[in-house]
Amino acid sequence: MSRIAVLTSGGDSPGMNAAVTAIARCANMLGMSLLGVDRGFNGLLGKNPEKDFIDMSLENALDIADMAGTQLRTARCLEFKQPEVQARAAQLLRDMDVRGLIVIGGDGSFHGAQALCHQGMPCVGIPGTIDNDLPYTGMTLGYDTAVNVCVDAVRNIRATSRSHDRPHVVEVMGRHCGDIALQTAMATGAEIVICPEGKRWTVDSIARRLQNQIDQGNFRTTIVVAEGSWEEMAPFDVYEFLRPYGKQVFKGEPMTANRFASVLKRKCKMPDGTNPEVRSTVVGYTQRGARPTARDAAFAFEAGVRAVDLLNRGIGNRVIGRKSGIVFDEDIDKALRARRPFDRMMYNIINAL
Repeated sequence: MSRIAVLTSGGDSPGMNAAVTAIARCANMLGMSLLGVDRGFNGLLGKNPEKDFIDMSLENALDIADMAGTQLRTARCLEFKQPEVQARAAQLLRDMDVRGLIVIGGDGSFHGAQALCHQGMPCVGIPGTIDNDLPYTGMTLGYDTAVNVCVDAVRNIRATSRSHDRPHVVEVMGRHCGDIALQTAMATGAEIVICPEGKRWTVDSIARRLQNQIDQGNFRTTIVVAEGSWEEMAPFDVYEFLRPYGKQVFKGEPMTANRFASVLKRKCKMPDGTNPEVRSTVVGYTQRGARPTARDAAFAFEAGVRAVDLLNRGIGNRVIGRKSGIVFDEDIDKALRARRPFDRMMYNIINAL
């Protein structure tokens, strides 16, 4: 192939820039030119080709490897779900003399790559999402970085929790996948973890477990909650519960980390009969905006090189993954059919206290 292209799509994740740098270096070594597509699949809509396609020479790519975020920028593109839009995008790439595309992103991005493959445009996917929610691979770009950000946050929080004898609710990212929460809890000694995979958990069950910790003399329990867990919570009217206490909650509003901490405070008692001062922290976008760890950056390099090599050999319709330290590639259709495992044993052990 004489020219290939690369785009980053979906939520940004640490390691995306490192992958683009590796792709540029490998393409240069093989005598291939590389185009970067601006703002994910939006750049393939043909609205402004002069600005949407960027020459990714070594001069543009070498200095971004250790940068957070994505230099190519990213955005959701619901329009790309339309078959006629996918066909136009594939033709636009061919008109630009692009003979293969590398897509760095998560599940939605891979479905976009799969659609382009069906339109005759060879694509290779690199898993770029902090959520680690692509079942075929044991690791996605940004996941290790996100876990390390959360571990640092929880360790700092536990230090102040010990100082003040205060339980703490810590919400981490992950959408509908609890891997970040589970790994963070495992690495920090957190006493309670709540993941979406726990299914229909109840506020009262967590309150009982927190009370049990207090009764045992542990006044600084850490409760790590994956953001998608609120959707799996059994019905609980936070408005009716907190309104008598004068808390500002409006009818129909959802549970949040702050409200959860407020509820737990009023459902539990300290040995002297007072309520525990339960606090909350949402780690938030610091997980996505951090510089990639060595593990993420190294995976990005290997994945980028493998993706270019596949396209250079005329092989598309593949995605890159990593399991047990080994980087591999797999058919994109098979990868998107895989089912995600969850370490139920670790989940149960953490919550066994």
